[in-house]
Amino acid sequence: MLRSVGQTRVTGSGSGEEPRAAELRAAVARLRRELAGYPAEFGDRGIAEDELAVLAAMVAAGDPEIPRMRRSLLLIAGAVGSVSALSPALMQVRAAVDLFGEAPPQRR
Repeated sequence: MLRSVGQTRVTGSGSGEEPRAAELRAAVARLRRELAGYPAEFGDRGIAEDELAVLAAMVAAGDPEIPRMRRSLLLIAGAVGSVSALSPALMQVRAAVDLFGEAPPQRR
């Protein structure tokens, strides 16, 4: 298979899923697993879990909205950002959201 320079292949999908969506799906799944396995309770855990579910649903529907993905990312980062053990998984989610590019400017 030929690929353009800078284009990466995402393995494990097998269904022809768009690489960006596959990357986001994997990143969300990882953070969900790590959050579920994190033993300490913290006040905003529910917010993080809810927003991860929103991201997962958008990817599953196949039509992620960039502004909504970025809002979810901010809420997740605010909820778990102080938990250093979750930082690598959170950064993976951020990188996956960034693959979708910038949100188009809002019209006024």
